[in-house]
Amino acid sequence: MATVLKVFDRWKEFLNERVQQAEHAGMKDETINKLAVQIGEFLSDKVDPENNEERVLKELWDVADENEKKTIARLMVKLVTPGIS
Repeated sequence: MATVLKVFDRWKEFLNERVQQAEHAGMKDETINKLAVQIGEFLSDKVDPENNEERVLKELWDVADENEKKTIARLMVKLVTPGIS
């Protein structure tokens, strides 16, 4: 997974692909957002930031409470898939 995160644009493409797969599988936005929080937790715990964008996201994630993490996750999904609320 670390290779996916080398370039922030590639990470956004990767996330967009996963969100689209989830949508095509019939997942609702709420479920997708819950999965995004789980992915955020995994990345924060297991992956070292490899660029400035990832470092900022990790630092924000690390200081966020649960509600703020949900917001960050929703915003990341929204960033890569306009039209998802």
